[in-house]
Amino acid sequence: MNKIKLAIVGMGRMGITHYAIINSVPNVVIESIADTSAVIMSLLSKYIDVKTYKDYNDLFKQSKPDAILVCTPPRLHFPIIKKAAEMGIHVFVEKPFTTDLKQASELAELYASAGLVNQVGYVNRFNDVFSKVKELLDNKVIGKVVRFKSEMFSNTITGSGKDSGWRSSREEGGGAIFEMAAHAIDLVNFLLGKPDKVVGSALNNIYSTKVEDAVFSTFIYNSEITGQLNVNWSDTSYRKPTNKIEIFGDNGRILADQHSLKIYQNKPNTQYKFQQGWNTLYITDVFTPVPFYVRGNEFTRQLYHFAECIQDKRIQNKCAFADGVNTLEVIENIFNDYQSNKRS
Repeated sequence: MNKIKLAIVGMGRMGITHYAIINSVPNVVIESIADTSAVIMSLLSKYIDVKTYKDYNDLFKQSKPDAILVCTPPRLHFPIIKKAAEMGIHVFVEKPFTTDLKQASELAELYASAGLVNQVGYVNRFNDVFSKVKELLDNKVIGKVVRFKSEMFSNTITGSGKDSGWRSSREEGGGAIFEMAAHAIDLVNFLLGKPDKVVGSALNNIYSTKVEDAVFSTFIYNSEITGQLNVNWSDTSYRKPTNKIEIFGDNGRILADQHSLKIYQNKPNTQYKFQQGWNTLYITDVFTPVPFYVRGNEFTRQLYHFAECIQDKRIQNKCAFADGVNTLEVIENIFNDYQSNKRS
């Protein structure tokens, strides 16, 4: 197969992580990188054989990549991705895709009509445990779903005086909703579908003054499923960011995080050999090895999937721009519902 010529725009923490992973893909060649930091560009040009640009516009003018990874602040995503579409370039973009629903919808329609591979970096869809939860739900292991709770916690903001930097700006992707709740919402969309209605939304400031530190909301489905979203990035009881989901059905219950899941069965399940009562699976019981490990299997798997979709157009992308739009639609509904509650 022909090598995929790839460029990376933005070499912050995620850009560096993605560089390390995508550089391990046998059929990918990283040919160019753009970043505004002179220090980073100097180091890259000294130690690795790639073209470097301070401005992504110069990269597009002088380099001819087949695909790009966009790892810049969200406010830059729209112009970069739209320019890439004009040049027929496949795109992987870090979440939350954009912070503007209309812009995201425009890009999703543009890429769908152009037949270009497009993917948003919601890694939970590639996590072994959550993939297993999806399989169990599809096979009705806990019967008809009735209720759920999607949660995410971290100790990201744990003191006052933190209103500087990108985390204090929604435009830059800051705030607990764009930074963390987006993952919890996308996980709900992946496992159960997008909710039809959002009600009872509350945003709380704990330490921040410009953005929310915690969010709570209720999701309602026409199928009569109801669920709750509970996210807090100022919870000092958590050392690392943790995603949790709890799903109750008429034949049991699932409790899962990134590392393990517990399944309660009202009666034994012969297909999965689950006994009546609680059954536990750890990530070591369900994981599929990856060729290169950084941070978690899911980070590697999502980028390998991106490359596979480029080389084989028959593969359906697991987290396309349309999925990113669905998550942003729920986010906008939360913001709108919160504002409506404040006025009433």
